[in-house]
Amino acid sequence: MTAAKMVAEARKTLGMSGRPNAITREYASRHGDEYLLAPWCDMAVTYWARHSGNAKAVLPGGDRAYTPWHAQDFRRIGRWHSGTVSSVNAAKPGDIVFYDWGGTESIDAIDHAGVVEFSLGGGRLQTIEGNTDDAVKRRIRAAGVIAGYGRPAYDDWTESMVRNLPTLARGATGEDVQTVQGLLLARSHPEVSISGMFDATTEEAVKAVQRWGGVEDDGIVGPMTWPVLLRVQDSMESGAW
Repeated sequence: MTAAKMVAEARKTLGMSGRPNAITREYASRHGDEYLLAPWCDMAVTYWARHSGNAKAVLPGGDRAYTPWHAQDFRRIGRWHSGTVSSVNAAKPGDIVFYDWGGTESIDAIDHAGVVEFSLGGGRLQTIEGNTDDAVKRRIRAAGVIAGYGRPAYDDWTESMVRNLPTLARGATGEDVQTVQGLLLARSHPEVSISGMFDATTEEAVKAVQRWGGVEDDGIVGPMTWPVLLRVQDSMESGAW
């Protein structure tokens, strides 16, 4: 299961339009003919997940056509992220994004869904969405209409590696601390030196990265912070964080 396969499957359907279509027909074949002409943005997400081998990760509650229930699935398993600018900046390709055209972050008010293709910075995402003008299209969306997003448990290299990385906090020493400090330097934090000692300067730099990445700024490098630190290429393109 990988995010890249999920996005690739969504790209294959770009330009599909009208209904019934291949997406609504497949969903209706499992759940009833009433879905043939129903709004199909989340049916599209279901279709991409199933056809890319990502159903377990993307559909933790099973097939979804009703977007609030899908978002609730992610919240229930602790993989829901809010629609704040800092949180949206931390979105990754393959995340499932949900919108409220009324501009709230309320799951109950969600109107629409899609998959993240790229994070553009500045609280903006490039997405692929079904049922947008009754077609599959690319869109650029801003945090103002993003209620939040779910992060599927893809088996990508970062998640596999993070499972084996230690939790580090102020006072820790050793090679793993040196790794953290090297990543902080790559994040444009020249005040940090690669000493192997998790000191106050390192802690403050970690907190700055956490705030940018939309995770709790507790200064502890654990399962939520390692993936943010490991997105080194993004820092070079978007500036310090």
